[in-house]
Amino acid sequence: MKGLSTFTNVFKVTAIAATCSLVTQFAVAAPVKGADDISFYVPSPVATNGIKGDLISYRSAQVDLGTSTADAKAWTLMYRSTDALGKANVVTGTMLVPNTPWAGSGQRPVVSYAVGTHGLDQRCAPSIQLTEGKDYENKNISAALAAGFTVLVSDYAGYTTGSTPTYLAGISQGQAVLDIIKAAQQLPGAATSASAPAGVWGYSQGGQSAAWAAQIQSTYAPEVKLLGVAAGGVPGNFNETAQYLNGNIGSSFLLQGVIGLAEQYPTQIPLNTLASAQGQQLIAQAKDQCVFESLFDFQSKRLSEFTVGAKDLNQILAENPSVQAVLDAQTLGNKRFNAPMYQYHGQADEFIPLSQAYDLKNNYCRAGNSVTFDLFPSEHIVTQFQGATNALSFLGARFKGERFTDSCGLFPIKPAPISTANPVDGDFIVTLDKWNLGGTILLKTLGDEVVLPEGANLIADSNLTTGKLTGNVTIPEFRSTVSVLYIPTSVGLTISEAEPVDGVVSLSREGILDISAVQKNDVTITSLAYIPVGQCKTVEPAVFPLTFQGPVSALGSGDLGFDGTTSFSRIRGCFVSAILSTLVSGDGQEFNFNVTPPAPVRY
Repeated sequence: MKGLSTFTNVFKVTAIAATCSLVTQFAVAAPVKGADDISFYVPSPVATNGIKGDLISYRSAQVDLGTSTADAKAWTLMYRSTDALGKANVVTGTMLVPNTPWAGSGQRPVVSYAVGTHGLDQRCAPSIQLTEGKDYENKNISAALAAGFTVLVSDYAGYTTGSTPTYLAGISQGQAVLDIIKAAQQLPGAATSASAPAGVWGYSQGGQSAAWAAQIQSTYAPEVKLLGVAAGGVPGNFNETAQYLNGNIGSSFLLQGVIGLAEQYPTQIPLNTLASAQGQQLIAQAKDQCVFESLFDFQSKRLSEFTVGAKDLNQILAENPSVQAVLDAQTLGNKRFNAPMYQYHGQADEFIPLSQAYDLKNNYCRAGNSVTFDLFPSEHIVTQFQGATNALSFLGARFKGERFTDSCGLFPIKPAPISTANPVDGDFIVTLDKWNLGGTILLKTLGDEVVLPEGANLIADSNLTTGKLTGNVTIPEFRSTVSVLYIPTSVGLTISEAEPVDGVVSLSREGILDISAVQKNDVTITSLAYIPVGQCKTVEPAVFPLTFQGPVSALGSGDLGFDGTTSFSRIRGCFVSAILSTLVSGDGQEFNFNVTPPAPVRY
């Protein structure tokens, strides 16, 4: 009995000590309000104490989503996570909650939005870019808010003061986008809970992060109620992607990847040893830049331009098995996960190879996963924003428990898609391949609106290297109803190209697209009230000035529009030319056009 009493006393003392330890740990882990200035990003010496997903500090934030600004409250967060080697780290991010009540049933869903490449300098951190109104992904973030979801945007590891982002370290990124879901649940008054359904959505680097989150969630964060994942533009095979980017117009992503992976795996990628003196200078330059700055400064550079002995990628990999091992460690696939996935890619993607993305989909299917795969017709940046509607629709349906199309069981099986990307070792060209052209022309004298017909399209090449924009417009013959002598009359119209689209285009280092071009068209009236009148044609072509300035997201989000005024000259060539000239000709004809990419194909 004495032994039992002694054991009981020891047990009590141990229990009390454990309780005190837990209380102390809880006290350490309790989130605090952070500073309002840049010092918020400086972790305290005990910041890595506690457990992954702990909220360390927070502050209210004013987020500027540009013309897409949604009505939402925002906070900047600092939370605990884990790097790719299993070491505790500190990550920052943003939480946004719509002010409007959730219209669905149950808890408001949470979407952890995994950003794409932002650049390596601290000023490029999404949480900083969002407060400054400069984040190029604000259109997608705003769309998720408009859908009623709480949106969480991790910065990923490395944007805390004095650090370098571990760019493309997939496991670390996947863990960061899962841990912010848990951290957000601890924000005082944020109204999100562990029972809220969650999804992860990302594109490019964000697609890699989303796919890793899917693969590790069941073991790393099983408490997260993950119901769906949307992953687009995924670099699933790093060996194939690295080879594709080397000397490519997007070679800046390879350089940043080398820097980021060397930061995460310094012993396996001895960057200081591998990089030449010139390479060291260029690396320092890249560390001070954001995504569009690096994109243009390092366009088409080969890895040999950075290395000792001018060794290129294949030689570096052959001589350094540890570097090859790091690339292999980032490769996705052949992993069973719980949540269904929406995967999408651009057929003309010039940065991330289509072939390896489609292989990833097939590998996931073979592993027993549910994957819906959509192939969009456009290149990388366009697909990032064009795919947003489908990605959000997929996640919304998962939150509602609705059925979905599983590409893994799609029949008949389509042949593997073939890339339509422009050459990647020349000029940086974005092709608008038969984009849908819609819009209206308001006839000043009549006050009637002519709507462009279905089937109108634009084919154009935007050369971002030379700044040249060229293209062609095709508009089928169509009918419109206008008032002729106050009588609604069906008019047969042909708007044909007199001269190709010609102008200039640029993409700024802040991600702003600028277009200034002209399109010249002949306007012909072929019938009135279904009665042929011959060829009533404008003497001079109508000149349509096409000007646009706005975020690059407009390319795929449906916001690429042109409006202005033009003049219609006198009309000749038919017996009613005089009256038509009186009714239609003159200055001040208002037009509003918009162009959108074609729809995707399901594979």
